[in-house]
Formats: sequence, structure tokens, C-alpha cells
Amino acid sequence: MSDAPDERAVAPSKPGLEAVLFDMDGVITDTAEAHAAAWKQLFDHWLGQRDGDFRPFDDDADYRAYVDGKPRYDGVRSFLASRGIELPFGSPDDSPEQETICGLGNRKNRYFNDWLAANRVQAYPGSLDLVARLRRAGLRLAVFSASRNATAVLESAGVRDRFDVKVDGSDMAELDLPGKPDPAILLRAARLLAVAPARAAVVEDAVAGVEAGVAGGFAQTIGVDRQGRGERLLEAGADLVVADLGELALPETRRLVTASPAPGPTAPAAKTGSPDR
Repeated sequence: MSDAPDERAVAPSKPGLEAVLFDMDGVITDTAEAHAAAWKQLFDHWLGQRDGDFRPFDDDADYRAYVDGKPRYDGVRSFLASRGIELPFGSPDDSPEQETICGLGNRKNRYFNDWLAANRVQAYPGSLDLVARLRRAGLRLAVFSASRNATAVLESAGVRDRFDVKVDGSDMAELDLPGKPDPAILLRAARLLAVAPARAAVVEDAVAGVEAGVAGGFAQTIGVDRQGRGERLLEAGADLVVADLGELALPETRRLVTASPAPGPTAPAAKTGSPDR
């Protein structure tokens, strides 16, 4: 019998999750399209008043590439840079009519608030199902958003009390946190939950958000693909991608895995009113 050590290394099991951090828009609440519509309303009107060839804002490609998941002023600056346009930053107190980064961002916010006043926000049933199952399993839950309207959106959808911690655009401004793909907002949420990133998962629908989860050293980064962009989320580093959160399960390993799709609708019920981040 040989005294040589066994060469067949057994991979150590990964630690189980203690918490899950959810992006809000497009993951918990059906508000991503409303934000995209508000951005399009802003930029199409503003670009249309400028000299030169008018090329409208694409509420799919431009939204995803330049503004999705970012703080409002970062989104304005990023999109304008893509068109070779520079504006002074201004001040967060600028009126929505001012020709500054902040002025345009505040105008976009006005458009979204107009939508919010006329509509009740809907939450995705599959997302609420997963949240309920995770809470029963004893996990701590956070919701995060670059939007300063997060509290109003969550309250409109009636889901604010389902999360232990909320971190939003107002917190980012107060603490001077950089926007995604920097993981600062995620690390802040994990800190408030008193959990190490290596014991928490991040659930995101934006490429910048997936990149933030990877950069933050989180145990898992789950992509939510509601628009057929799963490959881009995987390329950004998502561990797995699902079309609806009802497809996820938490087995005894305490790691999120895909399971059979949950029965029933995967999209919110029809809204009342009209559509706007």
C-alpha cells in the first residue's frame, strides 16, 4: 500500500449565503421602461432644439449603454459624452430649465415624477415570490437603486417593508458614493446588513450592476434578463442569468441555483395610467 498522498483534491464547498441584495428598477419593480421613456423624452426634446443633425435617443441601446443603473447626473454626462457634447456640471439645485448636467438631470426627474404621480408601480410576482422564500429561509435582504425616487417607488408598489435595508441615490449623494460599475452602493448595503460580500449575492439587470457585483467580491452575481440580453450579462461576469426570479431556488447549499420556472405570470399586472427613472 502506497504512502503517497492522494492526488485527488476535493474542492472545498463554498460558504452559504447570508444575504441577498436586489437592484430595484427592472428587478423588483417594473419601472425600467418608465425610466427609459423619461430619458427619451428628455434627450429627444433637448437634442431636437440644437443645431445639426438630430439623432434621437434610443430607449433600448442608448439607455442600456449610458444611463441604466447609474446616478442621474452620471447618466446625463455619459450619454452626452457619447454624442461629443460637453456641458457644465452646474449644481443639484439647478432648475430643470438650465443648460447644465444637473439641470437636464432634474428635468428628467420631473418627467419621472409626473409618471409616478399618475401610476401605481407594479412589482414582479416572481421577484416577490423569491423574496418571500428567502425571508422564510432566514436571509437578510437589501434593495438598492441609483434613483433618488426609490422610497416613493417602493411605497407605491407596497414592498418597502420586505427589505431590511435600502440604499438609494439620496444616500449616494450624501455619502459621495460613486455610481456603478463601482461597487460602492453594494458594499454600503452589505455593511448595513452586517454581512461580508463573500456571504452575499447581488441580483441585477444592468451590465454596470453585474460588473459592480463582480468588482465587489460578492459570492454570486445573478443577472435578470427580461429583454433578451442574457449574453451581455454573462459577458459582464454574471454567474447565472434567469428571465424571472421565480426560476431561482435556495437548496441546502444556501447558494442560488436555477430551478423549474415558477407557474403563473412572470410580469406585473397591467398598470393604470400612463408611463417614466
